[in-house]
Amino acid sequence: MKAKEIRELSNDDLRVKLNEGRTELFNLRFQMATSQLDNTARIGMVKKDIARVLTEIREREMLAAAGANSDAAKTAQTA
Repeated sequence: MKAKEIRELSNDDLRVKLNEGRTELFNLRFQMATSQLDNTARIGMVKKDIARVLTEIREREMLAAAGANSDAAKTAQTA
């Protein structure tokens, strides 16, 4: 999944993608331990997708906090 596609998702969709990615990573690790995994590169791809989703979630949290701080500053200035 590309970063552009991740940015277009809603917050709820990001949480769903994160849970799906973690579940897939668990299953891939389990397959690797039982010697059933054919494509070992898939583990790295899933890890990167999880990191991309977590990064986007964190960026949105920081933007929301910055927006809340600027709103509080504006309120304090007018009071």
